[in-house]
Amino acid sequence: MADIFDEVGEDLRREQMKKIWQRYGVVIIAIAVLIVVGVAGWRIWEHYAATRAAEAGSAYMTALKDAEADPAAAAERLLAFASDAPDGYRVLARFRAASEKAKAGEVPGAIEAFQALADAAAVPTDLRDLARIRAAMLALDVEDLAAVKARLEPLAAPTNSWRNAAGELIALAAIKAGDWAEARTRVEAVLADPALSQDIRSRAEILRAIIDAEKGPAETKAPETAS
Repeated sequence: MADIFDEVGEDLRREQMKKIWQRYGVVIIAIAVLIVVGVAGWRIWEHYAATRAAEAGSAYMTALKDAEADPAAAAERLLAFASDAPDGYRVLARFRAASEKAKAGEVPGAIEAFQALADAAAVPTDLRDLARIRAAMLALDVEDLAAVKARLEPLAAPTNSWRNAAGELIALAAIKAGDWAEARTRVEAVLADPALSQDIRSRAEILRAIIDAEKGPAETKAPETAS
């Protein structure tokens, strides 16, 4: 993935912005977002799992091995485990089952599974927000801009820890829809965040460069002079 972004950076410096979108598209950028979100989500899962009983952890690992041994039935096996698992591992198993659905190309089912987690009051808030992000990422290819925004707006609040991931995804949906003004607004909001990580900044700057290549740089207001 790092090699891909190096290549993107070289193309940007050669001012071949339109070719970048044709060559890489929404999917590659979304994959980059998925990696970052996935790492953050896995750390949450590890912390959450560490608080549970060793017996439940062992059972969960067994369920994962069973799922890996039979990929075609992975989601069903994990959901079967979830039906009798302790609360924490029930959530983990449901997340993994939803991911397995997505891996198998069952996008509508995966979106529904992640959204069910996002709507479950018993699921911890951070994991509910992660489920909402995962549902929205899958929805990018099958839903319009308004639907994606509706999924992500609750996470776009300035105090939400997922605000920049939500902003990136809305910007991607806006670019796909040809709504360049919306895309620019979301990207600039992400870049203006003082707590922005360097990885997210790099991706947001790529998105801004794509927008500038298509619509030209944003207009800047001249400073007002005292009369």
